[in-house]
Amino acid sequence: MLLCTFYSIYVFKEKPQLSSGPARIVLGTAFGYHFSKGDDSMHNLNTKKDIDLIGVQIDFGASEKGVAMGPLAIRYAGVREDLRRMGYTVRDKGDIIPPPDGMSLRHMIRFEQVNATNRQLYNTVYETLSDGHFPLVLGGDHSIAAGSVSAVAKHYEPEGEIGVIWIDAHGDWNDDKSTLSGNMHGMPYSAVCGWGPASMVDFGQTPHYVPTAHCVQVGGHDFDEPEAARMKEAGMNVFPMGDIDRRGMYEVMKDAIKIAGEGTVGIHLSFDVDAITPEYAPGTGTPVPDGITAREAFLAVEMLAASGKLLSMDLVEVNPILDERNKTGLLASELIQLALGKIVY
Repeated sequence: MLLCTFYSIYVFKEKPQLSSGPARIVLGTAFGYHFSKGDDSMHNLNTKKDIDLIGVQIDFGASEKGVAMGPLAIRYAGVREDLRRMGYTVRDKGDIIPPPDGMSLRHMIRFEQVNATNRQLYNTVYETLSDGHFPLVLGGDHSIAAGSVSAVAKHYEPEGEIGVIWIDAHGDWNDDKSTLSGNMHGMPYSAVCGWGPASMVDFGQTPHYVPTAHCVQVGGHDFDEPEAARMKEAGMNVFPMGDIDRRGMYEVMKDAIKIAGEGTVGIHLSFDVDAITPEYAPGTGTPVPDGITAREAFLAVEMLAASGKLLSMDLVEVNPILDERNKTGLLASELIQLALGKIVY
C-alpha cells in the first residue's frame, strides 16, 4: 500500500513467524535485546496473535474538534488489513461513542462525558485482556488513556506492576488545580499515577495506580510550568526533546524501556502523534514545532517491539480535519505496525 512520499515505504521481506502451541510471534533479536523463544514468563504482545481494535470517538477532552474522527482515519489507512497480513487475527470491536451531553466545570471541561467514555473504555480493554487479546486503542483525544491504562494496570495487578511509556509533545500531568485550559486531555497521565483527578480512573473498581518509578515521558517540549513542577515532585522519568537531540532516540529509548520494563509485567505504550514535528504529522489539534522526526518515531516503536515487553497500546490525537490527504492517519498506521513487529528486512 502506498503510504506517503515524505518517508520511505517499508516492504516486508518476510512475515513474522507464528509458532505452534501458545500463540507467539517470534521477532528474533534486535537493538541488543535477546529473548528466548520459550520464555513464557514475558507477558508481551509477541506472545499473542489476537488483537482487539478499539476506537474511541471523543474530542471532548480537547479544544480542537475533529479528533473524534481519528479512529476512522487510521482504519481508512488500512491498519486492520495490514495487521492481518502480518499474521494477526484482528477483532474490530468498533468505536465507543461518548454521551452527547454532560456536566462541565471551568477546570475540568466536559468531565462527565470524558469520565463516562473512560468507564466504557476501561470495561472494553479489561474484557479484551481477560480474553487473552492485545488491546489496540485508537483515539480520539488523549483523555482516553485514563481508561485504557487503568484497565491494563488493574488486569495485571495480581502479577505485579506495569510500566508506561508516554510519547507526547506534552506532559499530560495537569490536574484540576494546575491546568491552564481545563482540557482533560492534559490530565490522564497524572490520573493513572494517582496524582490527577480521581474521577478519571475510579469506576468503582478501586484503581491500581502505576508507580511513577516505572513511568516515562519521551519527547516532551511543551510543558506548563505548574505541570513540570508536579512531574518533578512525583519523581517522573522525563526525556524531553533536548535529551533526544543530545543523545539520540536510540539511547533515550534504551533507558525508557529499562525504566518501564525492568521489574514490571510489561509496558503500555501511549503514543500521541503531536510528539512528531508537524511537517510529518500535520493532522493533530495541538501541534508543537521541532518535535521528533518520523524516523525517530519509527525507531522508538521498533525498539519497543524488539524488547518483547509491549502489553497494550494507544495511538491518539489524529485529527483528519487538520490533516493533508490522511498523511497523519497513514503515519499512525505505520507506527502501529512497527510497534507490533513489522519486519523491514
